Amino acid sequence: MAALARRSLATAVWIADAAAWLLAIAVVALLLLCSLREGPASGEPIGGAPVRGGRLMERRCDEIYVVGEGETLHTISDKCGDPFIVERNPHIHDPDDVFPGLVIKLLPSEPK
Repeated sequence: MAALARRSLATAVWIADAAAWLLAIAVVALLLLCSLREGPASGEPIGGAPVRGGRLMERRCDEIYVVGEGETLHTISDKCGDPFIVERNPHIHDPDDVFPGLVIKLLPSEPK
């Protein structure tokens, strides 16, 4: 009787060990598959070409907005129809110190 219990325990341990190895292999395969996903080449900005010049006014006003080159809070406010940008973004201590890449929260209305 004890030999049968010991044998069934050894079988259960072997099955659990095999399942753990299969799970580990599956996780590694998923990580490799995700790392092979096509992305931007090094040096290219994420999200495509940078927006500069006259194309600034063509950018959409989403709730989360990334400041582009040459933009000010005033131009963003005019474009997106949100006059309370500074009040909604406590991380902006100086409204004149806005730089490209700064992330701000907007409540956009219809662009002008």
